[in-house]
Amino acid sequence: MTYGLGILLDDGLVMASDSRTNAGVDHISAFAKMRVWEKPGERLIVLLSAGNLAITQAVAAELEDRIRLSDGKKRRKGSTMETVPGMTAAARLVGEAVRRVHAHDAEALEQHGADFNATFILGGQIKGGPMRLFLIYSAGNYIEAGPLTPFFQIGETKYGKPILDRVITPETPLPEAVKCALVSFDSTMRSNLSVGMPLDVLVAKQDTMTTHHRRVIAEDDAYMMDLRAEWGEGVRALFGRLVDPELEG
Repeated sequence: MTYGLGILLDDGLVMASDSRTNAGVDHISAFAKMRVWEKPGERLIVLLSAGNLAITQAVAAELEDRIRLSDGKKRRKGSTMETVPGMTAAARLVGEAVRRVHAHDAEALEQHGADFNATFILGGQIKGGPMRLFLIYSAGNYIEAGPLTPFFQIGETKYGKPILDRVITPETPLPEAVKCALVSFDSTMRSNLSVGMPLDVLVAKQDTMTTHHRRVIAEDDAYMMDLRAEWGEGVRALFGRLVDPELEG
């Protein structure tokens, strides 16, 4: 299990993912689930993944191989993440990679009792077009974020969603959105051990086509520890101020 989050705002984009892949009593693995294609001032494309690790890595390899082969002896026709003309084309490119992996692996997975399980969040901006955010499903189809739905989640979504629903709007400033995202991750990690640190956080401002801020947040991160403590104390204090129900009779 994992947790990935993309938030599209008037000011820019926040993308965040955890790194825990397999949690058990005696086995915990960590893999990066954020991939970035960046040419400052020209394009910034960020891909988050959740689901079966072998599938998501195969999809990422398909995308990287397309870049590698575009200039190699075995030239592969078509766009790559480094050449697509817009974000819709980038989402379509990811969907096509998902379908190729499905065609190759789905039958074998089914024979072993495993589902083809992989979802992705794709966000970014290519010069000449707007900043956009997409949720890409296991079938390779996708939907796009908008003013009424300014964020997407993948993986273990239920524990971190309430704070996002109450706080995030398109007008939310980037620092507040990052703070909200970290509270969302903390709530998820507190309730589900299959989601864990380190967290990978990337922030991009509108119309810059470059990474404004990227940070890997480990267990001993001072800001995260303070945020976790203050959030927990604040929730308890607020709960204590709520009026108790009448239970007489």
